[in-house]
Amino acid sequence: MALWRRSSSWLTSCSRAPAGIGGGNEAKVSPEVAPEEAREEDRRAEAEDEERWSRLLPELLTDIVRRVDAGAERWPPRRDVVACACVCRRWRDAAVSVVRPPLECGRITFPSSLKQPGPRDAPMHCFIRRNKSTSTFYLYLSLTQALTDKGKFLLAARRFRHGAHTEYIISYDSDDLYPGSNSGVGKLRSDFLGTKFLMYDNQKPYDGAKSLKSRSSRRFASKQISPLSGDNLEVGQVSYRFNFLKSRGPRRMHCSIQCPVGQGTASDPSKEKPPSTSSSLSLKNKAPRWHDHLQCWCLNFHGRVTVASVKNFQLVAPAGTSDPWGVGDEETVILQFGKIEDDAFTMDFRHPLSAYQAFAICLTSFGTKLACE
Repeated sequence: MALWRRSSSWLTSCSRAPAGIGGGNEAKVSPEVAPEEAREEDRRAEAEDEERWSRLLPELLTDIVRRVDAGAERWPPRRDVVACACVCRRWRDAAVSVVRPPLECGRITFPSSLKQPGPRDAPMHCFIRRNKSTSTFYLYLSLTQALTDKGKFLLAARRFRHGAHTEYIISYDSDDLYPGSNSGVGKLRSDFLGTKFLMYDNQKPYDGAKSLKSRSSRRFASKQISPLSGDNLEVGQVSYRFNFLKSRGPRRMHCSIQCPVGQGTASDPSKEKPPSTSSSLSLKNKAPRWHDHLQCWCLNFHGRVTVASVKNFQLVAPAGTSDPWGVGDEETVILQFGKIEDDAFTMDFRHPLSAYQAFAICLTSFGTKLACE
């Protein structure tokens, strides 16, 4: 017995037919279209749709995208810019040529923006929410001047225990936080004491990046295939100084982050060849001062941190640092992180760090470090 379905084309023609024509109230049916034929029809329809949109003059197309970009300063209206880039290939190319990277415009638009340096003149305000029961962390872009709001989701991470080591899997997808994730961005791996962390990227940020194969990637490679199942590219280190004598003072940390020199300004890094060289950006935590009246260590977070915590820190470049980014000033805070609620923390970063690098550094602050406190 053949399968049948109501024909949509018939319904359309029937609605246009004069009364009394077409068999009265009879419901006509047509044979079921094979799945392959249906998919082929859908592909042809999509191709015709794309061809119609791509016929616009280049000047007109660029002007349309430029107007949409100028009228969408913040999220959620900024989703219209992403929608323009999803129309077809020509619209995508136009959006990539119009939309500027965070370094120039101070805005995050495409996923590729998360691995590009932040703004130079003012920090980009974000916040992190923690779920202790699932060991997950979520990074959001602040949409208002409030410390926390609904926010725009950027990245997520989940902590795993592998023997004596701890790993954080960082992903674009908040529901896909497992080794072997197809939406993985990179990962963070700690040593036995949790005082030294290695930061890895699943994409080559520059020519000559150091490639390593971790034991965890080999373990999952037989069952799942993902960007993280092959080579992991080391792009930074974060270390905490030991404090075995329990001297008075907060944690002391040092970061060495590999940042490409001559980073391009295109919004889509696939449009350009990765820079051939990189330079190591050295950062250390800004030393707090002891407040006799409050009897605690204090740092000026300019109202962005409200709860005292051992996790709070500010990172600056050491005095006299010579680097291609011009951040050798101990008063310029490159990254600050601090607690505002039990499971909410602010994260503000600026050039030359990217959102991904800043998020990975902040993840190292979670967890107990008995040897450092």
